[in-house]
Amino acid sequence: MAKRVAVIGAGSSGLTSIKCCLDEGLEPVCFESSDDIGGLWKFKEQPEADRCSIYRSVIVNTSKEMMCYSDFPMPDHFPNFVNNSTIMQYFRLYAEHFSLLKHIHFQTTVRSVRQRPDFSNSGQWEVVTVDRDGREETHVFDGVLVCAGHFTQPIKPLSDFPGIDTFPGTIIHSWEYKDPDPYLGKRVVVVGIGNSGGDIAVDLSRACEKTFLSTRKGAWVIGRVVDRGLPLDMIMMTRARDLFYWLLPRALLNLIWERSLNQRHDHKLYGLQPVHRILDQRVVINDDLPGRILLGELVMKPNVQKFQGSTVVFDDGTVEEKIDAVILCTGYDYRFPFLPTSLSSGSDGDLKLYRRIFPPSLERPTLAILGLIQTKGPIMPAAELQARWATRVIAGLNHLPPAEKMDKTIEKDVQANLKSYPCPKLAALQVDHIPYLDAIAKEVGVCPNIAWLLLRDPAVGFRVFFGPCSPYQFRLNGPGHWSGARQAILTQWDRVAKPMKTRPIPETSSFSLFFWLCLSGGAAVIFALMAIRFHKYIDMH
Repeated sequence: MAKRVAVIGAGSSGLTSIKCCLDEGLEPVCFESSDDIGGLWKFKEQPEADRCSIYRSVIVNTSKEMMCYSDFPMPDHFPNFVNNSTIMQYFRLYAEHFSLLKHIHFQTTVRSVRQRPDFSNSGQWEVVTVDRDGREETHVFDGVLVCAGHFTQPIKPLSDFPGIDTFPGTIIHSWEYKDPDPYLGKRVVVVGIGNSGGDIAVDLSRACEKTFLSTRKGAWVIGRVVDRGLPLDMIMMTRARDLFYWLLPRALLNLIWERSLNQRHDHKLYGLQPVHRILDQRVVINDDLPGRILLGELVMKPNVQKFQGSTVVFDDGTVEEKIDAVILCTGYDYRFPFLPTSLSSGSDGDLKLYRRIFPPSLERPTLAILGLIQTKGPIMPAAELQARWATRVIAGLNHLPPAEKMDKTIEKDVQANLKSYPCPKLAALQVDHIPYLDAIAKEVGVCPNIAWLLLRDPAVGFRVFFGPCSPYQFRLNGPGHWSGARQAILTQWDRVAKPMKTRPIPETSSFSLFFWLCLSGGAAVIFALMAIRFHKYIDMH
């Protein structure tokens, strides 16, 4: 009889978890508290407590080829950077293609997840749910996959701003923001310059009398496109580039990258200059922020020192009067109140997780938390690999190391990030994109053997090593092999071009295909040697 697995949440992580359960012969039962799939990406006019919330104009920062599921490319006519309604279309296509919807119980909330008395032997869990009519039910499951998201608990640090109780205007968190219409003609201060802060400030600057963006530390800002107008992540996230970065001194890399971004727009001149080096923290991805500053519609300001009624005083002594609203883009906390408190390692609710997935304190590894990471790349491919590994562990096909070894790995990972992220809870979430994907893929048995590919299939090997680290690479071999993976890799740039080919333009001369075939074939041995070196680099991480 198939093992039953509870999947909590039907967002991007939950959908792929259902599919991975089916792939491994498990029986998934998904509980989704809302009335639809999509999680974070389902736009609603009003935010709902304990659920993710997005603003109307949100567009993803990662391109469709890099963020899609590994065995289901986005349709070639989809734009390279999709908005929330387009990604919802993609989720529905995915759910329909793999028949996932029949496994989802909508408007059903998970109240508690607890180990059964015989957990040390059975590894089973008691899950209590409440349906739309208020009926409570207790279920028994052999495994639990938590896919509930971590953008549900907004942080509003009001105590950090003296005098804020005297402010007569509106104060909201970005979690509550939907569109700029309520702020037409007003003067608004946006606090925080993460991706949401940049997006919302730009959005407001087109409607407000004046928009001020306040930041304590500044940020490095880059657009979604780079040379020749190609997607940033497809150019920058390659195995060859990762190897190159590993070989060069970090100080030199910082210098090169910072000089490159300052050539686009001088961060000091624009008031964006951060206190940290570019490789120490994630950059802000925003196509329009520098332009709005240049037009004077958006004004950069330092940290807010205090409020005096409708007047805001900043750390540099400057004052802005008649402020109508403040929007706090100050991040999120995460917590899963339905989980046993024994899984938390401190008063702040931090979860100690091996590879950001498995609590090492459990006697039986039958619970996994998916998508609880922060990376410089797309989260969906990482969450999918997490689900592939977790379902194989629950099915008994893969095994975890001893708890002591897992604890040491967790501590090592946290310590490596503390310099850039002094808060241990935040440091624990950070992962390096390609090394993390490869580490999980090795556990599943699907990490591409680049040296072998370069020698046996140079056309694919060349693209896997020098091209974008797209999710299809993890379907070339091993468990869950997809026969379409090779073709998906060979045609990924065609899907990038497709939505932009809306006007016929005469073809111009280019290098012959013969030249490139000779080049890739003749250099395959050299590339294979480089790939071996790259695998050594991955092993060190």
